[in-house]
Amino acid sequence: MKSFGITDIGKKRKVNQDYLFFSDEPVGCFPNLYIVADGMGGHKAGDKASSYSVTRFVELAKKAEKELPFLSMEKILQQVNAEVFEMSRREEEYAGMGTTFVAATVVDHVVYVMNVGDSRLYYYDGTLRQVTMDHSLVEELVRAGELDRAESRNHPQKNIITKAVGVSDTVSPDFFMLDIADGQKILLCSDGLSNMVDDDKLEEIMAEQGEMNELARECVDEALFYGGLDNIAVVIAQCGNGR
Repeated sequence: MKSFGITDIGKKRKVNQDYLFFSDEPVGCFPNLYIVADGMGGHKAGDKASSYSVTRFVELAKKAEKELPFLSMEKILQQVNAEVFEMSRREEEYAGMGTTFVAATVVDHVVYVMNVGDSRLYYYDGTLRQVTMDHSLVEELVRAGELDRAESRNHPQKNIITKAVGVSDTVSPDFFMLDIADGQKILLCSDGLSNMVDDDKLEEIMAEQGEMNELARECVDEALFYGGLDNIAVVIAQCGNGR
């Protein structure tokens, strides 16, 4: 794997509540690891929820025994969730905090994905496809047939999420598996990218042959060009050693 990650505060926010991690080398029980989290709550709380969740997940992964990837992912996330929830109950400045969380690891050309909230993972093999499904009010309305997909993009309640890490004593993530061949890519991002840049433009960027840092930077630049209304976090990883 070959990856790069970048985060940007955007043009409107005073605090960056997005946090990420990426490693092409082993991280404890995982052969590689990619994470994006987008915090919510007061400015201290959202920042704390995302940074703590990602950092703590990585710490626990380094100590965990090797199991099936999804088993490891869920066990670690449940512990992280419990700790964030307890912190939000115990410390007033962190009351009500939570975070989205999307993570992936690639084992023998299979991508194992876990997500909570509306941060996303996309897959690119010549065509860009969204793998994760948002845990959001708008997405539920779309799935129920009460809202058209095209209308959902600019819906005023688009930012209301229905699941997050740290808001209750347990969390129920979704899991996805997909095959990945050499040269193909995955994109993890917060809604600061996906709300600002449409999938067609993201597909154009992912089709380029540049280095991962160039592609990630271009994603951020596009989000800023279209308004940069939120924090932006991007991790792009390519399978194999191709450029």
